[in-house]
Amino acid sequence: MKIAIVGTGYVGLVTGTCFAEMGNDVCCVDIDDHKVDRLRQGQLPIYEPGLEVFFERNLREGRLRFTTVLEEAVLPAEVVFLALPTPPRGDGSADLSAVLQVAAQIGSLLAAEPEPRYRVIVNKSTVPVGTAARVRRVLEEAGAVAFDVVSNPEFLREGVAVDDFMKPERVVIGTSSEHAARLMTGLYEPFVRQGNPILVMDERSAEMTKYAANAFLAAKITFMNEVANVCERLGANVDQVRIGIGTDSRIGKQFLYPGIGFGGSCFPKDVKALVHTSNEAGYQFEILEATLRVNERQRRRLAEEVVSHFGGTLKGRRVAVWGLAFKPNTDDVREAPSHYVIEVLLAAGADVVAYDPEARETTRQVLGDRIAYAESEYGALEGADVLVICTEWNEFRRPDFGRMKRLMKAPLIFDGRNLYDPKRMASLGFDYHSIGRPHYESETSDVLADERSTVDRSDSVS
Repeated sequence: MKIAIVGTGYVGLVTGTCFAEMGNDVCCVDIDDHKVDRLRQGQLPIYEPGLEVFFERNLREGRLRFTTVLEEAVLPAEVVFLALPTPPRGDGSADLSAVLQVAAQIGSLLAAEPEPRYRVIVNKSTVPVGTAARVRRVLEEAGAVAFDVVSNPEFLREGVAVDDFMKPERVVIGTSSEHAARLMTGLYEPFVRQGNPILVMDERSAEMTKYAANAFLAAKITFMNEVANVCERLGANVDQVRIGIGTDSRIGKQFLYPGIGFGGSCFPKDVKALVHTSNEAGYQFEILEATLRVNERQRRRLAEEVVSHFGGTLKGRRVAVWGLAFKPNTDDVREAPSHYVIEVLLAAGADVVAYDPEARETTRQVLGDRIAYAESEYGALEGADVLVICTEWNEFRRPDFGRMKRLMKAPLIFDGRNLYDPKRMASLGFDYHSIGRPHYESETSDVLADERSTVDRSDSVS
């Protein structure tokens, strides 16, 4: 099938590459000349595990192409995916200007065809309820005929997006057209051979499904963060509570790890957008309003505890930060909790030196030279008064604790991801603070230089 992808951001690149991997002829279009040139040369602008192999293979075999000319991508296509940015406005609403502008351009292209040919225009971007109808009106106003507009929300998790696309738990297709439903179902059938469902529903329900899913997961993370905060005050251990409720099949084990809040390109934006949409409909979505308030507080809480530990100021203190990306296996720092933590540390006068395996350059684009960037996790620790852990990269799970103690001025850790066992850390001589778990006084016994933690966990969340 001939497919056009408008927009080569995270969603557009993963979508286009994976469709090409299934044998489709895919042309991706973007207005950024430099970005398109890099893509044509085989250079991916994002870090996503597993994407590079598919990208290079399909680029080489000619199934995946890139252009800056909208007409070149759209006119030969049977299906046109809109994978465009919908950033939040100041009031929390989604900015649809890019989506509607491109829809108008596509409408003009289709209207100019001597013999109109049927196409499906697909909203792949996360958009408010009612956007499919707005896109349809824009296309019609431009003179387009013989088309359908479909809502096909993405459910990609950064870090495992390729697996999510190639083996989706479900595919949601929002359309009132039987023709469009058959075409879209045929397109996705190779991805669900294991039996997972393709759910066909109306456009508005599909749009709402995306927001409802992300909002629920954000609320689940936030609920567990609140439980952790109460555990600290009552002397309970949130790890035990998490296991106790996670084994309930009605609740499940995922998204129950407490931490320093959720970030990224989806949860904060989508929760705000759903709150705004609800308000416009005359309904106050109080649970989600509370979710946003608690998450805002949670992202700063750990850093505020560090400041409090040092008597209210970090002037003259060197603070090491491990982890900058909003989650492991990505270089995405949009709404990253680490950046909120760092802002608090800087405001208190700290000298911050940070390390992340992938997100140093993306962080530099945001924070510039306000912080220092280490080349390794141990490089960040040299002369540090305290270590703050913000992202649960695998390489942070089993460090050389003896080496850490030798490098740091004091063995002090504030762990926003609960990577280590508190009793174990106390026995190794660390003053270790985590989220929702008891704090144990550190012991003074000698620690072997090669002593390593054996604590691990498999789920990566907020």
